[in-house]
Amino acid sequence: MAEGLVIFEKDGAIGIVTLRRPEKFNALDIPMLHALEAAVDEAELAENVRAVLIRGEGKGFCAGGDVEAWGRLSAADFQVQWVRYGHRVFDRLARLRQPTIAVLSGHALGGGLELAAACDFRVAETQVKLGFPETSIGVVPGWSGTQRAVRRFGAQIVRRMAIGGEVFLAADALAHGVVDRVVETGKAFDEAKAWAEKIAERGPLATEAAKLMIGIAEGEENAAATEALASGFIALTGDLKTGVGAFKAKQKPAFSRS
Repeated sequence: MAEGLVIFEKDGAIGIVTLRRPEKFNALDIPMLHALEAAVDEAELAENVRAVLIRGEGKGFCAGGDVEAWGRLSAADFQVQWVRYGHRVFDRLARLRQPTIAVLSGHALGGGLELAAACDFRVAETQVKLGFPETSIGVVPGWSGTQRAVRRFGAQIVRRMAIGGEVFLAADALAHGVVDRVVETGKAFDEAKAWAEKIAERGPLATEAAKLMIGIAEGEENAAATEALASGFIALTGDLKTGVGAFKAKQKPAFSRS
């Protein structure tokens, strides 16, 4: 894995994941996907981090998948190494335990918009453009642009972008629910960080549980989320302590429903 392509940092209770390929407007290739997955894993395990920002270095948020990276792949490798692996990384981000905010200080097109859609919230600067231009070069959105984006934004607006070729400025994207807040150029990070700090003041376990439950309702999370919620509840009861204690003592547990 290339060093420094995506980094994770802590700022108090806020985690910050930064894409660092500004010369390519943070376009994603395989090494960047590996680095993004590692950064998300680091955020998941970070103690006392209660909200996570996703941002791009330089003038761009994320220009999507690097055409030079996937354009030379065989059909089989394109399917497995590019689409399926990228999907796995974006799913990992979408299911991060902490709430996430995409900081859109630059355009979010194709895979860049799919990356933003994997976050819980999106803060965009006024000049930012958003869309799914893939069909203009003969491919289709492959990292959940026709699936998660439809669940989160609605089918018709995704049709207009992916089939109709429409590209929206931030204000129009706000009107259609594609972004949550629009701010002046240069203000997205400060706005997102202030929002994240307010989220961090809320009950952390309740916030994580609420995110899981919304994910279940949305179809983002199902079996794993249900079992996580149930297991977390059981872990707080006397049943678990009684059962584990009896197992260690090689005795029959005497549960009290406490």
